[in-house]
Amino acid sequence: MIDIFSRYIVGYKVATTESAALAEDFITGVFAVHGVPQVVHADQGTSMTSKKVADLIADLHVLRSHSRPHVSNDNPYSEAAFKTVKYHPSFPGRFGSIQDARAFCDTFFTWYNHEHHHTGIGLHTPASVHYGHADAAAVARQRVLDTATIHQRSASTASVDRC
Repeated sequence: MIDIFSRYIVGYKVATTESAALAEDFITGVFAVHGVPQVVHADQGTSMTSKKVADLIADLHVLRSHSRPHVSNDNPYSEAAFKTVKYHPSFPGRFGSIQDARAFCDTFFTWYNHEHHHTGIGLHTPASVHYGHADAAAVARQRVLDTATIHQRSASTASVDRC
């Protein structure tokens, strides 16, 4: 599950099967940690459109958003995150076991949230945006750029004076 604003992966689950019960438990767990959002955008998969999940979302007074059925890009933010996973150099292609897949996801999503500088959010990390630290990082970046500009101008002026 991804927070669209920050691109932060708020939760994930690796399972051998997909079911409404697993989806309900997953959503409940994510909401318990990160709070209940106003809107959930989901794909048209059977788990996300199931009565169990629909009832959970309705009981929590969360708006549901679904894209058109039978399209491959029904959730572009999730699709982009999946692409980042699959094309990352550390992605093994196949996993030896479900434990291997879970271990990979633990490492990968920690990197993605805390180290990956995402182009869609101004080259901040998802965690810095999600937890409200991006503004301070932007100020620090600007200080570095301003200092570099001053040094560059000083160097240019010094070389002109020598001529």
